[in-house]
Amino acid sequence: MLRLSITLVLAVACVLISPYVATETAVTCNVDRVHRLTCDIGVISVQTVLYGRADKDTCNNGRPESELANTKCAQEGTTDVLKQRCDGKKVCEVSDSVFGTPDPCVGTSKYIQTTYNCIPAIRQVTCEHSLARLHCDQGQVISVLSATYGRYDHTTCIFGRPASQIENIDCSHHTNKVSESCNGRNSCSIRASNSGFGDPCAGTYKYLELAYSCQYPSTVPEVAL
Repeated sequence: MLRLSITLVLAVACVLISPYVATETAVTCNVDRVHRLTCDIGVISVQTVLYGRADKDTCNNGRPESELANTKCAQEGTTDVLKQRCDGKKVCEVSDSVFGTPDPCVGTSKYIQTTYNCIPAIRQVTCEHSLARLHCDQGQVISVLSATYGRYDHTTCIFGRPASQIENIDCSHHTNKVSESCNGRNSCSIRASNSGFGDPCAGTYKYLELAYSCQYPSTVPEVAL
């Protein structure tokens, strides 16, 4: 009985320290414009994405009935695409081109609708050849939310680099290697290098961008009394 009580107390304590996470929704009617997700606090965690049309009411201004009739229009794989592009970032901007082709429903007026959470996290950027160090307080373990290796802008990790090495910003490589190496550990070090993550864009100076949280272990070991 005492053992069960200790387990319940620890479990309740973990629930009490978990922050409330609100769900945000972003809708872009003109799909040729930028679809923007942003978190004032925390980082993005994409939940669902629709590129198509699910009802006649959303983004219907000025549209003829014929362009609103098909409400079962949804391109497959859109959630996975945005999760790879946006998870772990504070701001993420994409256009419909990230979803590729073909058009999921020709002649239908489409929109992009994304639901996402802003979750507490530690963000870290490590320039190529340097060592990323992840660490949690005593009793907590690492939970990697996202990790990408490549280059996405002209301003990160540019010191001393020629223009030719930072001009390619369409260099994206989502990786699971950090989570495989670090999840469940109290601390972890991993080098940002082509040998560890592959080379998504030869000749470009890259960086490792990751987000992780520190959590109490979800399973409480039995205490022998």
